Amino acid sequence: NDNVYLVPAFTGLGAPHWDMYARGLLIGIERATTRAHLARATLESIAYQTRDLIEAMRAAGQAIGVLRVDGGGTVNRFLMQFQADVAGIPVEVAAIPETTALGAAFLAGLATGVWRSSDDLHGHRTVAARYEPRTSVDERDNLYARWLRAVERARGWAAPASGV
Repeated sequence: NDNVYLVPAFTGLGAPHWDMYARGLLIGIERATTRAHLARATLESIAYQTRDLIEAMRAAGQAIGVLRVDGGGTVNRFLMQFQADVAGIPVEVAAIPETTALGAAFLAGLATGVWRSSDDLHGHRTVAARYEPRTSVDERDNLYARWLRAVERARGWAAPASGV
């Protein structure tokens, strides 16, 4: 990523940072930075934000063994691999891109008696692709530490100035 990071805090930061005064930050730009670096930083920010949430869940005692994903971003193989790399866990891409809608349909089916229990639904989940982490722990943690440095710089930017 050539040390280019985007913190997309355009209206503050949500979980787990909870900073309404944080603002968007693009850091690490130098003379050799290209549009490709900026595009990559944008995609990587999605994975870093997901790792932020995974770390919060781990801190709360909830182990995450695999990340199951759906939606439009899943068609981007780079993003899916980077997500696995930065999170350090496998990423499974749903065969049906919009599983949120499918989940709503399954719940409606449960409510109306189409299925007797949620156990009847387990066979309906299929995986289109699985991405295994390929980076070393040191590389993963170094990338994430730089992300956290960038987040720290974005925090509090829009806070009212004291003494002005």
